[in-house]
Amino acid sequence: MEPFNRPFMTGREFVYIAEAYANGMLAGDGAFTKKCHAHLEKTIGCAEALLTHSCTAALEMSALLADIAPGDEVIMPSYTFTSTANAFVLRGGVPVFVDIRADTLNLDEALVEAAITPRTKAIVPVHYAGVACEMDAILDIARRRGLMVIEDAAQGYGSTYRGRPLGALGALGCLSFHETKNVISGEGGALLVNDAALAARAEIVREKGTNRSAFFRGQVDKYTWVDAGSSYLPGELIAAFLYAQLEKGDDILQRRLGIWQHYHDGLAALEQRGWIRRPVVPAHCTHNAHMYYVLLPSLAARQEVIARMRAAGVNPVFHYVPLHSAPAGRRFGRAATPMSNTDALSDRLLRLPLWIGVDRDLVLRSFVEACTAVCGAP
Repeated sequence: MEPFNRPFMTGREFVYIAEAYANGMLAGDGAFTKKCHAHLEKTIGCAEALLTHSCTAALEMSALLADIAPGDEVIMPSYTFTSTANAFVLRGGVPVFVDIRADTLNLDEALVEAAITPRTKAIVPVHYAGVACEMDAILDIARRRGLMVIEDAAQGYGSTYRGRPLGALGALGCLSFHETKNVISGEGGALLVNDAALAARAEIVREKGTNRSAFFRGQVDKYTWVDAGSSYLPGELIAAFLYAQLEKGDDILQRRLGIWQHYHDGLAALEQRGWIRRPVVPAHCTHNAHMYYVLLPSLAARQEVIARMRAAGVNPVFHYVPLHSAPAGRRFGRAATPMSNTDALSDRLLRLPLWIGVDRDLVLRSFVEACTAVCGAP
């Protein structure tokens, strides 16, 4: 079976892990963590980058930094991973779900302002498939209404919006380095602090609510508990693995883009026949080839195509079950708009295997044959 994902290694990961061990420090914030921070700050342009043990952790830190309290509302799409909502639910916040655009499957910026109430504290755009939300409109709404923007850029490392890296546009940005992402550390993430006024507190939240980071810089003579926080640091072995990936980030991006474009070109004829819809990338956005998805005519067609591809030795997958329709989504959140695009498109979406080393010809041939049999049948 050609798997949906297989983690890629650059060749320096174990060298750096051994070096981290030789340095004699395996806990967080060692030499490799600092190298990762510096790399992210330079390439993304944020005021401060802080590695976390997951993107979930970065989102939870964001909820603390936004001072989310019970009853506060946070606007987000329903078509996203549970962590986007859970981070705020843990603080007593209420996820307010807004429908997605039909083209990019991102939060529909035209529906955001009508979803704002006196309890709204933040907007959380999710950059689906590494393609940016319409951030100018979202940032303008947030500025006028006094709201914080927290980017869920879990899938967005290496992508840009009008020339700016994703994760660098809101007050805070959250990245994922999970093994299914482009640049990986197994589990891992980062909080990008773009509002410099939040940087000092972000360090405290990340260090169990203590001013330990300031102590190690010699800014205080002892450290103590000063705020709410938790243990959000990854270990140094994770950072060493990640640094090897970050060094080769451009190479990884180009290789993945080649696979993405191979699928895109190979499926143009099926789209012209009206059997599928390929991904849409606006001209003012660059994407990172995080995933290649297609939209099929119906849920039944998707299920049949998946079955046929798996029988041919290829493992495609669907994606999220919309949060507004999930048991916890109904319990903790609410839908502020009709969710017609979210409901319809989530049923039709199929993702093709995309990883460095994938047999792209096998995957493409398998999908074309399956789709032709299902969508082209009289």
